Amino acid sequence: MSDKRMVGKQAPRFEMDAVMASKEFGKVSLEENMKNDKWTVLFFYPMDFTFVCPTEITALSDRYDEFEDLDAEVIGVSTDTVHTHLAWINTDRDSNGLGELKYPLAADTNHVVSREYGVLIEDQGIALRGLFIISPEGELMYSVVNHNNIGRDVDETLRVLQALQTGGLCPANWKPGQATL
Repeated sequence: MSDKRMVGKQAPRFEMDAVMASKEFGKVSLEENMKNDKWTVLFFYPMDFTFVCPTEITALSDRYDEFEDLDAEVIGVSTDTVHTHLAWINTDRDSNGLGELKYPLAADTNHVVSREYGVLIEDQGIALRGLFIISPEGELMYSVVNHNNIGRDVDETLRVLQALQTGGLCPANWKPGQATL
């Protein structure tokens, strides 16, 4: 794993094959989001057809409109193939599948992007749960990585995104609508 600091620097650029919200195969890239003046919420998860992952992926999808309202594109990434992603999306939620998703799932099958973002577990070929928020200028503004047993909090991701977008200094426990320092 890389020990170099990433927050406050330009985020590693990426382009990956993905299953789009339309269930068609396409590509996602940081450059495209930047060109469209969008924030990027890039999150990595270990693998398809597991237990904690679908809870996070569907929770983000269920609140996708809130990210969209904040000019943010959400991209989920694992080292699985787009074909595995599509099979999981085509499995309904009652059967531990994802069902309809409102954002793309990207395939980092060569592990390049997971490695560049410092979340690859090399000996297993899977990613840790890393979440990164990247500004429309390509600056990595937020990075959190946690153990694969623990799912992330959509409220906290939205709160941090909104705090970053204020451009101000946000105190502990700041909530949208509150004054900045």
